[in-house]
Amino acid sequence: MEVKLVECPRDAMQGLKEFVPTDIKAAYINSILNCNFDTVDFGSFVSPKAIPQMRDTAELLGKLDLKSSSSKLLAIIANERGAKDAVKFEEITYLGYPFSVSEEFQKRNTNSTIEESLHRVENIQNLALKNNKQLVVYLSMGFGNPYGEHWDADLVIKWSERLYSDFDIKILALSDTIGSATNDTVDYLFKALIPALPEVEFGAHLHTRRENANGVIEAAYNAGCRRFDGAIKGYGGCPMATDDLTGNMPTEIMISWFEKNNILLPINKNAFIDAMNESNKVFYAH
Repeated sequence: MEVKLVECPRDAMQGLKEFVPTDIKAAYINSILNCNFDTVDFGSFVSPKAIPQMRDTAELLGKLDLKSSSSKLLAIIANERGAKDAVKFEEITYLGYPFSVSEEFQKRNTNSTIEESLHRVENIQNLALKNNKQLVVYLSMGFGNPYGEHWDADLVIKWSERLYSDFDIKILALSDTIGSATNDTVDYLFKALIPALPEVEFGAHLHTRRENANGVIEAAYNAGCRRFDGAIKGYGGCPMATDDLTGNMPTEIMISWFEKNNILLPINKNAFIDAMNESNKVFYAH
């Protein structure tokens, strides 16, 4: 299976305090759509009070040039209402739902308990299947817990197994929400999960410091992971997790690691350079 790269401009932009005009977002995401990423996590259908930066996702969608792009679109949703909004758009292939193995983070992120979140997964999966969409479930706090709650690898394995067996979730992305993953944890989790659930596509959504990036990419790849999320220049992080944002996995570091290890990627390098330049208009100007 070839490596799939998922570029996440939504994750990069969502914590910016100053609103980025829709046309500037659209120009940036259109530059990303030229790069030949497998998937682009472009926006979210969530409460504008919770994430004001994403309040224009529906309008943004109308400004994207999808005809010349092979990339599929993913939108994040936090509840059934958001899913109902998202499934109306034929252009969206994937709905992304953050399911947390931490009770505290589930409350912070989606204003629900884990038990309530399971019901949401069921309802959203039903909506997705009816509307020809695929649900991607992110296992938030998949590599550690900052709130003093119990966490171990077996907990992540238990929830992964349940999400697959109860709701037939076929894509699970382990999410390092606060940058706590170590090479050993990444290695252990993917080596445990991938053989145990061969029908599931496991992804790595890692928030990391630049100096740790190569180590966790290598650990994930060598353990069998072939789906990697990133954001150009490592912008972003989760504004619901802690006050101190740990940035996203920098896409350019991922691309460089794969190239050095002779792993072929379908990325258009010239378009990627253009997208890196376009990012300055979004992030340095805001």
